[in-house]
Amino acid sequence: MIRLRRSATAAALTLAAVSATVLGLAGSASAHVTINPKEGTQGGYGRFAFRVPNESDTASTVKVEVNLPDNAPVGSVSTMPVPGWTVAVEKRKVDPPVEVHGSQLTEAVSKLTFTAAPNGGVKPGEFQEFPVSMGPLPQVDTMVFKVLQTYSDGNVSRWIEEPTPGAEEPENPAPVLALAAGGASASPGASAPAVAADDDDDDDADSGAATAFGVAGLVAGLAGLVLGGLAFARTRREPTAKS
Repeated sequence: MIRLRRSATAAALTLAAVSATVLGLAGSASAHVTINPKEGTQGGYGRFAFRVPNESDTASTVKVEVNLPDNAPVGSVSTMPVPGWTVAVEKRKVDPPVEVHGSQLTEAVSKLTFTAAPNGGVKPGEFQEFPVSMGPLPQVDTMVFKVLQTYSDGNVSRWIEEPTPGAEEPENPAPVLALAAGGASASPGASAPAVAADDDDDDDADSGAATAFGVAGLVAGLAGLVLGGLAFARTRREPTAKS
């Protein structure tokens, strides 16, 4: 009986440890800052949203700094008002100039800084999206946006690591926008990614639900194995009825 109780305790502890590990991995996989949708078209325009989740248990996210890549200037960048937030736009000189609708622009947006109102921000367990319209998108394969996320307690999460082809995702990945080859520059609002943000949100929701169901199924399966083992052990220790 003592051995049976020890086996049950060990099995329960093992199940709890495995469950915590699996759930922890599932939660951390989607905790970084992302750009949605994740694809665009070279020469086109698009509406994109920087999605910022809060990873802190006690502090709020109060500032988000989005740095546009130096090697891929965009001629037109505009932001959508976000209630409770203000945005500051920084520009830099570009050479050669960026052509937008026949005009040569010598400046391009280099940084967007979103700041929460006093006592505001993204609270623990929440996320916030910061929509941006950009175009024409540059003639490059990818755009890497390095993001700094500042919390109310002074901590800063630096989402600045660039991906390496064929390697695992870095610990603090920067949002990456993949750009497919396109034709001539399209007018604002004509590019497909401009209306693809909602579809991507649905995909993320479906993916999150699938992950949750998968984790639940794994935990349930482990629980079944533990209970089956206990039942087998108890059967071996019960006396056999005489005929």
